[in-house]
Formats: sequence, structure tokens, C-alpha cells
Amino acid sequence: MILSVEDLSPVKKVLHLEVPREQVTSELDKAYNELRRTARIKGFRNGKAPRSVLERLYKKDVHADVAARLARDTLIAALQESELPVIGTPRLDPPELDPGAAYRFDVTVEVKPDIPDIDFKGLSLKKTVYEISDGEIEAQLAMLQRNLAKLKPVEENRPVAQDDYVVIDYAGFFEGKPYDETAPTTDFTIKIGEGTIHKDFDAQLVGAEPGSQVEIKVDFPADYFNDKLAGKTIAFQVTVKEIRVEELPPIDDAMAQRLGEYQTLEQLKSVIRDNLEAGYARRSEQELHEEIFKELAERCRFEVPETLVEVELENIISDAERSFSARNMTLEQVGLSREQLTVKYRSTATEQARRHLILDKIIRQENLTLPEEALDAGLEQMAKAYDQPVQIIKDLYRQNPEGLESFKHSLLEKEAIKLIMDNSQIEPVTPSAEATDAPAGNDG
Repeated sequence: MILSVEDLSPVKKVLHLEVPREQVTSELDKAYNELRRTARIKGFRNGKAPRSVLERLYKKDVHADVAARLARDTLIAALQESELPVIGTPRLDPPELDPGAAYRFDVTVEVKPDIPDIDFKGLSLKKTVYEISDGEIEAQLAMLQRNLAKLKPVEENRPVAQDDYVVIDYAGFFEGKPYDETAPTTDFTIKIGEGTIHKDFDAQLVGAEPGSQVEIKVDFPADYFNDKLAGKTIAFQVTVKEIRVEELPPIDDAMAQRLGEYQTLEQLKSVIRDNLEAGYARRSEQELHEEIFKELAERCRFEVPETLVEVELENIISDAERSFSARNMTLEQVGLSREQLTVKYRSTATEQARRHLILDKIIRQENLTLPEEALDAGLEQMAKAYDQPVQIIKDLYRQNPEGLESFKHSLLEKEAIKLIMDNSQIEPVTPSAEATDAPAGNDG
């Protein structure tokens, strides 16, 4: 039974629970009777060992088992009785059982915040409308041109210069001895200025002649991402083998054809423009969503449960790990750790959790339901994103009901955002000068 509920915060409660002494006695009696039937004790026939002997041999284990069972069953009943919207896993540390007394223990739980109805109508919002410039298209073409560039050996006799590609052999030494982390490497190509090994390495290589051997000393900083080099001075013995420069193809129909499904340069430009427009549309929508949630967060203030923050944090960190893994890298290889990301992204995770709670409240407040056509459209969009037949996506979700419910809720959140925008005043505006950088990922 519940003795009392203590409020630690609006989203954290302590349930003070009690099991009556009579129930404790009854459960102990049952446990010892069951043990008597199964225990094999020297000197006693099966099922005939006295309780005093059982207690002497098994008291600690029996009490622990009974305490755990009483705590579990009482907690389940208490949560049903309290009707608290508990989230996450309750925290409890059951004390030892006293056979002659009521069994009292405390359980700490987190609950969803009690959010009052949200006045989401009548927001005054600004939506940035981005214009695609010829310069942005030219910049994308130049990037594609560099991707198709070939490295051509320099014919004239000259030293290494900035932006050159240099083919080298090298070996690094620490305190005069070969060092595994900078083991001998042959035919390694670096671009001067990119700092592939270290920017100081590049700077000291400038001016070296092909065929020459140079010593380059690099002081790696204490916070260098590679722990095996951090804080060390490495002496590199370098042989300059060849200087190469980029040979760029002309930007014309032939270049467009080399890129795949394009016959003409104009066709490629058209696709680049479409991709830029799609990228800007996503950016504009994201900025509008940021504005919406900023306004709504001001209209309804509440504490976010730590359980939900931890869920969002885990999603963020797992996404980062998957992203690095796709490039055959780990967090550690780039000088990061889960602990660092936890600190860095905690505020982001808190705001993401807050947004989900706001949308969940509006969904319930407005009794929103997901139209069948919206679910079908969402499945079609996912199938397109993963380049799979939609039936495969449907079959996967049929085998994963929880995943399907989560997906449906994400679509419901989109319906809630649409409802908010439909009831807002949205003014189109031109972007500020610092906001006109082209969106990433538009490489044609």
C-alpha cells in the first residue's frame, strides 16, 4: 500500500510504500514451506527439516527473495493505484526484511509533466525564402570539377609550393627511436596546406626539391586527437619523390556526361539548381520549426524529465557513432568520447525532449489521429529514402509493432506541426547576409 507520495519536483516523485507485517509473515511461511519440500539436508528426510534448520542455512537467501518479490508486487500495485504517468524505470533499493515488522521501502519515479492546454494558435512567424544565385551553381560545378581532377606530375624543376600534391616516403622517430604510430610509409600523397599529418609538417615541406631528403620536426599539442602522438615531438625523415598538380577538366558537356545521367552541361546545372532548392526548402522549414518551438516553449514552461533527456542523448550519440563507423572510424580516433558528447549535447537533448512533450500534448489536446493516407505516404517516403519496395518496409513494420507505433507517432507529430502552421501568421522574408551560405549536400 502507499503511505504517501513525496514531490521532489514536478516530474520526480518518491512513493513511500508499506507491506503489512501479516503479509510479510505469510510470504515468509510460504517461502520456507516451499524450501522444505525441495531442500536436501543431511540428517533429515525430504520435507521433514524443521524451520529453525532452514533459517540457519538459508535465511539470507530466503529473505532476499521474499523482499524482492514483495517490493516488485507492491510497486506494481502502487503504480496502478496512484495512476501516475510514470516514465522510465523506477529506482528502488529494497532494505533487508524484518520478519517481525511491516516491510517499508521507498521508490523514486519520474513522471510526465502535467502540461496545461497549449495556446498554439495565432503565432507570428517568419519564413526565410532563399534565392538560388548563379554563383552558387558555379561553386557546385567547381566542386564537381575538382572531384574529377587528375594529378599530373610537374614537368619543370621547382621546389614544393602551397597547394601542391607531394608524393613522399617518411618515417617518424620519437626520442631518436622508430615509433610505431609513425611507422615507415612509402608513396604517401599529401596536399600542402590541408594538414593531413600536421600543418607544421606541410609548412616545413614547402621549398623542398624533388629527390631531396629533409627532416621535419612536429610538436603535437597535448590535446591532439591521437593520444599516441599528443604532447610528443616527432622527428620525421622525409624523402620528396614527386610534385603533382591538379589538372581540372573543362566545365562542359563532356564533364557532365562523366558524372552519370547527364547529357549536357545545362541538364547538370538544372539538377544542381533543383538540389539547391530542395536543400534550401529543408533549411527554411527547419528554421521555421525552430521558431515555432521557441514561441511555444515561452507559452508553456515545464520541467523535462531526465529519463527523456537520456533517451534523446543516447539517440544523438548513437547517431554520431554510426556516422563515424560508416567512415571506418571511431569516436576515440577523432579525439571524442561518449562522456564528452554527453556534456556537449545535453542541452540539445533537453530541448528535443521538450519538443516531443509539447507535440504530444497538442496531439492529445486536439484529439489528432493519423489518416490512413498519411501513413501510406510516410511509408512510401521511407521506402524511397532507403531505395526499397514499399512492401518490404510494410513487412518489416508488421514484424515490429513497437517500431510501427513509434513511426506512426512521428507522423502524428508532423500532423501537429502542420496544424500549428495552418493556424499561424507566416510572413515570407529574405535571408540575412550571414544566412545565405549554400546548404550542404547538394553535389548534383
